[in-house]
Amino acid sequence: MKISKQLCGIAGEYYAAAEISRRGFLAAITLRNSDGVDILVSNIEGSKLFSIQVKTTQNKSKWILNKKIENDKAENKYFVFVNIPQDLEKQPKYYIVKSAILADRIYNGHRNWLSEPGKNGKTRNDSDVRQFDPKYFKQEELLNWDSLIEIIHNSNVS
Repeated sequence: MKISKQLCGIAGEYYAAAEISRRGFLAAITLRNSDGVDILVSNIEGSKLFSIQVKTTQNKSKWILNKKIENDKAENKYFVFVNIPQDLEKQPKYYIVKSAILADRIYNGHRNWLSEPGKNGKTRNDSDVRQFDPKYFKQEELLNWDSLIEIIHNSNVS
């Protein structure tokens, strides 16, 4: 079942919050107008705090981003990319990336794309559009839920 872009985004945030909560951490979804943070994550004691930015698509494995992503390098921030299948019997697929790694890879990937010739050998024009495609990331850069929770659990961030 295809859902609207707005409902898709909301569903992605709730899916991510549920995955965090079922692993024993608090996951507080922020208000819709909170720029840059969709979920605040804390341990039960409140001594560790992390932020999550969620990007959601439906039946796609690429996410459109903005140029500002290249400067988003907060130490305790992670991006969760959610792919919600149209088939209600299937579960979402997640790609989790530390914000600093994402920023560097997107920055370098965009510069490489600009340096290559476009259609008919023409020079490509720059724009504010960026793209996350997991196939361009190393396996160790893409976390799963358990590895993210382990990072949060073992961190000294507060």
